[in-house]
Amino acid sequence: MALGKNVVLFGVGVAGVSFLTTKANRGKVKDIWISAKDKTMSFLNRKCSELDPLIEKAGHPDPYDHEDNKMVDEGAMYGVHYYNNAKHG
Repeated sequence: MALGKNVVLFGVGVAGVSFLTTKANRGKVKDIWISAKDKTMSFLNRKCSELDPLIEKAGHPDPYDHEDNKMVDEGAMYGVHYYNNAKHG
């Protein structure tokens, strides 16, 4: 079974090397790589900028934000309720 996987991997490697032997194919692969890298970086930067207000709020919670405090209170009690239900059925 392992020999079959090794043969397949070897075949994929040979096919990749033979594909990259021409300069035009190397250019295509390079362009695809740069495009994928740029899209990934723009996606990650967008996600980070969307999370900045949430991180700021998490570091400095507002004591007058009652909905947020209620959510935190319910989350803190989840473990207690789970333990009580498991212990007392």
